[in-house]
Amino acid sequence: MPPETSLAAGLSDRPNDDTQANRPRRADAERSSLALILSILREADADTRPEIERLTGLGRAIVSDRLATLFSLGLAEEGELGQTTGGRAPRTIQFNPNAGLVLVATLDQSRIGVGMANLSGQLVAEHHESTDKAAGPVQIQKRLITLFDWMLGQHRKEQQVWGIGISAPGPVEESENASPRLRLLPGWDEYPIVDHLLHHFRAPVWMRSGVQMMAYGEYKSGSAAGTRDIIYVNLGRSIGAGLISEGQLHRGAQGGAGLIGHVAVADGHNYRCSCGNIGCLDTEAGADAIGRDGLALATSGESRLLAETLAAEGFITAADVSIAAQSGDSAAAEILARAGRLIGTALASLVNAFNPSLISLGGEVGQLDDILLAAIRESVYRSSHPLVTRDLRIQRSALDNSAGLAGAALVVTDSIFAPDSAVNWIASGAPHLSDTVLRQIAKAEKTVIGNVARPLPPTAA
Repeated sequence: MPPETSLAAGLSDRPNDDTQANRPRRADAERSSLALILSILREADADTRPEIERLTGLGRAIVSDRLATLFSLGLAEEGELGQTTGGRAPRTIQFNPNAGLVLVATLDQSRIGVGMANLSGQLVAEHHESTDKAAGPVQIQKRLITLFDWMLGQHRKEQQVWGIGISAPGPVEESENASPRLRLLPGWDEYPIVDHLLHHFRAPVWMRSGVQMMAYGEYKSGSAAGTRDIIYVNLGRSIGAGLISEGQLHRGAQGGAGLIGHVAVADGHNYRCSCGNIGCLDTEAGADAIGRDGLALATSGESRLLAETLAAEGFITAADVSIAAQSGDSAAAEILARAGRLIGTALASLVNAFNPSLISLGGEVGQLDDILLAAIRESVYRSSHPLVTRDLRIQRSALDNSAGLAGAALVVTDSIFAPDSAVNWIASGAPHLSDTVLRQIAKAEKTVIGNVARPLPPTAA
């Protein structure tokens, strides 16, 4: 749709007998019905005019008028003839997922992933690469924008960017500014990354914690289809849980829901955690902890296989411990079993409080061998009430590395097309053209300009 075209202009040109006072009310009603029909088409709840009339309760003339508007905006398109019920077969109507696109990214301390999705939230391209752990927010932000620009150059077909989703490590705490606080990355607290993205791409930005994005991706497009109460567990260097309750993502008051990696475990080794406490689950069952315990086996000679790996590689990872366990190394197998028991015990408290029907395990530790998975299952079932485990499934994630990107795309598109949200932008034809987003962009521009590093004055001779 051309930027100058808008539904608001079309509404004002229509002749009617309304009084001036009633015109805003009519415009609101038209936007609401447009947003509702758009949501029905996108969710595939109906695909013909008669079905839309039945679901919405709107008359034939109103439905035809709203569909004509959606066609002109490029958000809907006609398809094949549908099934007839005795008269002329109706023409099917479909949501057009290619009317715009969404950019998504996952950030953590060692990797960056970027992707592009259509307006149905389906990934059409993705790219992953390692990053320098010491890189600060400025370098990461510049690399992220460079990768997004590259991906647009490779895959965009004249579509506009409708939104951006960022999957961040750790809790994402909202602030008064556009950019939230990212407390688990050194130097990122209140760094205006969202403002930079708003300024460069002129599109709204959604940022959530990585595990929350992964949980939503698993709920909508992974092995959790049809399941409305889910715990998604990301088992990596740190351990976190994303909670889906009755189909809704639970974020918590400060965005920190699911920080189970900071639960104190009973048989810990008294290692200090990044949060400042002693004996957290992260320090006992995360990827670094498994690698650390494997290194101890290698250096002590208790594991011949790990000693050989250490001699060849110079380090031990969680994957090395898993390989040794699969090769029959009992000491390595016990490391994984212990980690699984600790994770399962921590999860049991969530299971008792939350009563999910599925626990989905992702992350590098979650993809290790069946010893860890069996220990988690055994511990959860043993430590939870029989009622909440009666129909509980515990399984590996189906999305793996793509979970964060898939979740980010779905968070953005579902937020954009929720009827309460769409009614606010549909008059302008797209979210990035709405007055609200244009104000955000203008504010971000001031922040970005003020954030540009100025050259230092010359030093005194």
